Amino acid sequence: MAFVTTNDGAKIWYDEKGTGKTLVMLPGWGCSPEFFKRNFDELAKSCHVVRMSLRGHYKSEKVKYGHRISRYAADLRDLIVELGLKDVTALGWSMGAAIIWSHYDLFQDDYISKMVIVEQSPRQYAEFGGQGWTGIQAGCYDVESLMVLNTMLQLNSAGVAAGLGGLCFPAGETPTEEETAFFTEQIEMTPWWVRAEIMVDHTNLDWRKLLPTIKIPTLVLAGRKNQVFLNEGTFYPGKVIPGAEMVIFEESGHMPFYNEAEKFNKVVAEFVNA
Repeated sequence: MAFVTTNDGAKIWYDEKGTGKTLVMLPGWGCSPEFFKRNFDELAKSCHVVRMSLRGHYKSEKVKYGHRISRYAADLRDLIVELGLKDVTALGWSMGAAIIWSHYDLFQDDYISKMVIVEQSPRQYAEFGGQGWTGIQAGCYDVESLMVLNTMLQLNSAGVAAGLGGLCFPAGETPTEEETAFFTEQIEMTPWWVRAEIMVDHTNLDWRKLLPTIKIPTLVLAGRKNQVFLNEGTFYPGKVIPGAEMVIFEESGHMPFYNEAEKFNKVVAEFVNA
């Protein structure tokens, strides 16, 4: 196992494979880099792929501090600097995309030259006063639903993990028993309190004003049959980031990299190497 140590002393797990231009892959909330198991080896045939575990997640150190999106963005910077990576394309799935947006907000393009945004709305909550925003997260869309989620995490962490795995599949499809067991096991490697604390920060953020200011090449990937977000939310970045390329995966839910892995790998490899 390989680790980098952040500037505040946390050990962050990563692995890498392949040669060529660098692609750093960030998983979503509570999830592990193993969610990219259908992509890692294939993308490594044409890129230098680095999978990064988030702070407190998977095999990274279970530190009690720093569970904020901005600190996770700084962790990404620390990994890039310590490994001496250049000309980096950063790919973030779900909450991982918010980390990349935060990284851009903090550092502009000093460390990342391209971004790939996979399945994330810039605002998860419904707006106060009925202002019309409907790109919400289906299960955590206001303060009350966040409180319910975090209570459920404390009382039945494995049940929440299993439910999340199922919701990531396309509407109308259910994972096999083996898939449910795999995703649950991977999510449960992140303690419930880490998932609860980072969700409090993540789900309150609004990135809509940042997106039109992004000046680096951006690829937005979204699944049509989403059960986690309404399509308005995950399609939105592709409409407002200047010059962004957007690809819709018609048969995918929240995990196009898993549901339509062959197409996903092709699209991402072409973008990284363009």
